[in-house]
Amino acid sequence: MRSSRQFYSERVSDVPDFKPSEAAYVYAEMAEHLAARIESGELPAGARLPGERELAESYGVALGTARRAVKELRDRGLVITLPAKGTFVRPTD
Repeated sequence: MRSSRQFYSERVSDVPDFKPSEAAYVYAEMAEHLAARIESGELPAGARLPGERELAESYGVALGTARRAVKELRDRGLVITLPAKGTFVRPTD
């Protein structure tokens, strides 16, 4: 089983590493980073995102920040959360 650090740090991607700035909300930048990973195909349609706690640990943010980032992705229609199942990348039409 991969650790949460492996989810973020050992990936091979065209998406730059996550580096939040002081001029924006961290949850919004985290959501943008995850959206870029979805758009690049690194997180393909149907892929299960790690749990919010694991995302928080991987990105080095608070649990509430990770939750808000995932909510932002849901609001954009990029992911769908199924209770007791997880959060999945929504297939594109």
